[in-house]
Amino acid sequence: MSGAVSSGKRHQRRKFHFPPLWMFVPTIIVILLVLMPLAYIVLRAKQAGWHTAVELIFRPRVYELLGNTVLLTVTVTAASIIIGLVTAWCVERSNLPGRRIWNVILTLPFAVPAFVSSYSWVSLSPKLQGFGGAALILTLSSYPLVHLPVAASLRGMDPALEETARSLGYGQWRTFWRVTLPQTRPALFGGALLIALHMLAEFGALSLLRFETFTTAIYDEYQLAFSNASAAMLAAVLLVLCLILLFFEVIIRGRARYARIGKGAARIQKHVPLGKSMPLVIAIFFILSFLAIGVPMIMLVYWLIVGSSRAFPIHEFLTTIFSSLGLAFGGALLTTIFAIPVAVLAVRYRGSLATLADRLPYMLRAVPGLVIALALVFFSVNYAYSLYQTTFLLLIGYALLFLPLALTSIKAAVEQAPPRLEETARSLGKRPLRVFFSVTLPLILPGIGSGATLVFLEGMKELTATLLLRPTGVDTLATEIWTHTSNTEYAAAAPFAALLVLVSGIPAYLLTRHKNK
Repeated sequence: MSGAVSSGKRHQRRKFHFPPLWMFVPTIIVILLVLMPLAYIVLRAKQAGWHTAVELIFRPRVYELLGNTVLLTVTVTAASIIIGLVTAWCVERSNLPGRRIWNVILTLPFAVPAFVSSYSWVSLSPKLQGFGGAALILTLSSYPLVHLPVAASLRGMDPALEETARSLGYGQWRTFWRVTLPQTRPALFGGALLIALHMLAEFGALSLLRFETFTTAIYDEYQLAFSNASAAMLAAVLLVLCLILLFFEVIIRGRARYARIGKGAARIQKHVPLGKSMPLVIAIFFILSFLAIGVPMIMLVYWLIVGSSRAFPIHEFLTTIFSSLGLAFGGALLTTIFAIPVAVLAVRYRGSLATLADRLPYMLRAVPGLVIALALVFFSVNYAYSLYQTTFLLLIGYALLFLPLALTSIKAAVEQAPPRLEETARSLGKRPLRVFFSVTLPLILPGIGSGATLVFLEGMKELTATLLLRPTGVDTLATEIWTHTSNTEYAAAAPFAALLVLVSGIPAYLLTRHKNK
């Protein structure tokens, strides 16, 4: 039961060698790319001068935005942790009927963009605008970020750990708190960190829901007031909040490792009976699914049927779909290529480089996509003009935005992959790169698949960076939805929103189906 953790602690004390070249070079490239938006914020803030910077930060408006941002982040993250942990445990450990189907249904909200859900709910009733509606809608859109990695972690956990605990007289609750929950801690807090950072940078949904945070204020400063200095100061405050989140995540998560030698003997997992609480659990799952998926789908169908501004230009639909799929796939591929060496380096090697490569990408999750896009435009125009308004520059933007998504899944997989197998392979004379492809890669493929799928889904939904970085004439489903909803053309946006949900739901379904085999 505690052997995995104890073994991990012994591994922490061993000396690590310098990382191999195949891991070192991509990591340096990632660090340099991540530093560009941060350097852009510093440069823009510096232009204002210290006196102006202090005045811009310490003003009542900033305190109001700080309160709104922190309140929303804490509420959504805490609610998502509870929902995601409960749903993952019920699907993977209980005797809930139709667990495979429920796993797919509970994952589907992640395929519905938050701004699509927001416009669906707002078109139903404007009273949902404000903090209450924002907290509800963003929680329904975000909890899969906890459900997915925790469910994967539970599936990959050695069944002997829980069986040993029960043989020692531990009850169900004690086994859960003392054995199951600690083993899922990397996945749980990794997902929670992603949600919290995403709340700091969320724009589309909050703009429709009329709830002001730092991100919406930054957008207003750039688009309306044309004040780069003021927007940079607000972005700097977001970075400070991000650093605080990263600090607490490291403290809460701890330093224990969770690797084990193998997956345990093949056996059928014994499911915990829900007993008299079964009807209540099923009812809660139905309500959750209806709120997260049912309401947005019903409103989309409603606007498709009765809206007067709807149109069905087939050629435009096909072009937009192929553009969205191509950009999302390219972004997922590039992000995964960047994430694999960084994840292995962060888990297997210690030192300042590993820490820097691991923590820096998470800081960008708190930076609005608009700021990242402006940074890439600035550096491309001044230092690499041939990249300006190219697909490759947009894909780099996707990689910077979504790298933490891939890192969270891949790192969780690497942490559960036994390092002794790699050490044995190296002792047999195999080179580090061959050891990775023959030993490590097969063990972490599920984590790579999960991370790539999450990035693909986020790429399909990405809005703010795409609006600025997309090549001329390129539209995506997300940009089309935004264009119509900004003009309150709900019916015209409905076909694109329905297509986005449908296309995004397919990989989510295939992923959950594959993992449950």
